[in-house]
Amino acid sequence: MTLFLALCFVGIAIGGACAFVIFWPLSLVHLRERDPQLRARLGDGAFLKLSALRWLLAGGYRESRDRQFTGLATPARIALMTVLAGVGMAALLWLWSLA
Repeated sequence: MTLFLALCFVGIAIGGACAFVIFWPLSLVHLRERDPQLRARLGDGAFLKLSALRWLLAGGYRESRDRQFTGLATPARIALMTVLAGVGMAALLWLWSLA
């Protein structure tokens, strides 16, 4: 039963990854078109850059006054948190199954 629940958490992480792959690139394209200063601050290749992901998780996107951008970045942040939580819980349950 424990490994089944771990597998369910892996499925949740996959769903979060799918949402992240949709919303984060849309957010970055929106920045490229409408806010070049913030885009320059994140740098090139921000899709998987650790500093940009930390900025997203910390909610740094809220400093932007562009409601359309924050409307795209908020689901990306939630999706990233879902991926991290799903993988973390799956790993925890897997370790518990070994004990």
